[in-house]
Amino acid sequence: MNISRCPWCLGSELYQQYHDDEWGVPVHDDRRHFEFLVLESMQAGLSWITVLKKRENYRSAYDDFDPKKVSKYDARKVDELLQNPGIIRNRRKIEASINNAERFLEVQSEFGSFDNYIWKFVDNEPIINSWKSVSEIPAYTELSDHITKDLKRSGFKFIGSTIIYSHLQAVGIVNDHIVDCFRHKELIN
Repeated sequence: MNISRCPWCLGSELYQQYHDDEWGVPVHDDRRHFEFLVLESMQAGLSWITVLKKRENYRSAYDDFDPKKVSKYDARKVDELLQNPGIIRNRRKIEASINNAERFLEVQSEFGSFDNYIWKFVDNEPIINSWKSVSEIPAYTELSDHITKDLKRSGFKFIGSTIIYSHLQAVGIVNDHIVDCFRHKELIN
């Protein structure tokens, strides 16, 4: 049986598995939100497949993306991460992830959860787009611009509108599967 998928995931089993099982599926778990925020920030200037290939290494290096633990990382831990060949060794990105863990905890404290915070921007209902081709999918939107400004105002770093739009796609706040993709219909039912 020939299944139609978004063309960006073809050619890599890892990419295809991510597309089929995770991308665009609504996330309501704060640790998963934090994981995607870290990984999306690490992706800046790189391809998503590069980050996906290092995901398990990140889970290990970042204490399974526990924001409480990451927020307590010190200079010695930063040096350790900079020596870890299994992750992207960029000091600014690593330091930003620690800062963002602290800010993430503040958002949780204020809103009860990061999930409450991020989903409030769409009144807890995913945005269902109807793109016919990948070339129609934007890199950022007014929504991602708005959320980015709000996060930066809260002190988040290494967060831009493109990174946030990628986050919204990853956690199912936005369904950007093309209409011919089998996942587009599955995720709106």
